[in-house]
Amino acid sequence: MGIEASMQDKILATLPRLRAFAISLSGKVDRADDLVQETLVRAFTNINSFQPGTNLQAWLFTILRNQFRSEYRKRRHEVEDVDGRFAENLTTPPEQQSRLEFEEFRQALTELPLDQREALILVGASGFSYEQAAQICDCAIGTIKSRVNRARARLAEILSIESADDFGPDGDMQAAVASARSR
Repeated sequence: MGIEASMQDKILATLPRLRAFAISLSGKVDRADDLVQETLVRAFTNINSFQPGTNLQAWLFTILRNQFRSEYRKRRHEVEDVDGRFAENLTTPPEQQSRLEFEEFRQALTELPLDQREALILVGASGFSYEQAAQICDCAIGTIKSRVNRARARLAEILSIESADDFGPDGDMQAAVASARSR
């Protein structure tokens, strides 16, 4: 039995958000693409287990999360590039300040425990409500709220953010912009 076109369209419409979530979990675009592909294969294979009337997007995110977790458990004992030399040779220094800030933020995200990072990405970046994130992570709403709160506090600590004023251009950049505007 084939899948209805409307169901296929709904599944395909979630691809950008699934990919963003996969990238945030794995930290690697190629690995994220593999996760999304595996998620789609599992979703289409097991479409009969989806309950109409429930949240399709949450169902897909749950499949992706479970796939990532399964692979994470298998790979956590593997050691790759212990001294970082290989990775060092593959990277190029960023040329723009925003790229540096993004890289700093991405690195700070990797320092969070997986459960906190996952909750923060689901609620903060993917737009899920606390209830939906709790459903995806198979935990209580209070647990998700706590994880998000701890993740935000830890990120602020890692990035040395004390207030909302710490976001955006630094003092030198603000001065340059103000000078250019006054001309």
